[in-house]
Amino acid sequence: MSTGSDSIGPTAHYTGHVWARNGLSHPALDTHEGHLLYGLWQPPMIAARLIGAPTIESALLARHLAIDSVLERAIAAKAIAQVVEVACGMSPRGWRFTERHPGLVYVETDLPAMAERKRAALERIGRPDTHRVIELDALKAEGPQSLAAVAATLDTGAGLAIITEGLLSYLPRDAVLDLWGRFATTLGAFAGGLYVADLHVDADAPQLAARTFEAMLSVFVRGRVAVHVKTAGEAEQALRDAGFGEAHVRRASEYPEAAEHRSGELVRIVEALPG
Repeated sequence: MSTGSDSIGPTAHYTGHVWARNGLSHPALDTHEGHLLYGLWQPPMIAARLIGAPTIESALLARHLAIDSVLERAIAAKAIAQVVEVACGMSPRGWRFTERHPGLVYVETDLPAMAERKRAALERIGRPDTHRVIELDALKAEGPQSLAAVAATLDTGAGLAIITEGLLSYLPRDAVLDLWGRFATTLGAFAGGLYVADLHVDADAPQLAARTFEAMLSVFVRGRVAVHVKTAGEAEQALRDAGFGEAHVRRASEYPEAAEHRSGELVRIVEALPG
């Protein structure tokens, strides 16, 4: 993912390489920067694995696979026919899902520089018209780079899913709550709606190892990684207060597809439906 802060840039490359090295991505979505960053971070990751501590790679895989499983079930149930992935970075999800579901409309969005790079990578792969990249600033409430502008290009008669992966922890709490309110309003205008995201909950990480993991991640992105809620219940209430009619916040490790990754215990997955 990427946001308006230059400090977040490395994560788009690092995660892109993690997906690729674990067989989840296309080579065109893997970057030289990602290879370099992964190599630089291997010593502390190896040390963490040796002592049984959580690792960034394991947590990334858990959240990615869990989010995939939620979206896959929604598409299979014919509740969702369109997807907007906000702050997509070099995520391979759009490529994988449009390959698997040829009729799916998948819109990847990010800030201009990342959107341009992602668009170029997808052009090298070769994509259908239903899979496209649009510039979007997640923090803008209106204007040509807002979510409202992107939603206006979609069919309100079909179900829409909005996905944010790796975004919320880099935003202040007020921005997250504002974002959730706009997501709930946007999804409410469609025939069906689903919001899926990852989230960190303070109560999940009381151990020293978990705090060490949080500190390492903060160093990696050259900025503080924020935890906005104390419990999953508090997060669910905040989502309902933002306008969602139903909200569930579960550990990534609870999803069978992600169960093998122990670090998934430190990551929550948001599933919310509009009111």
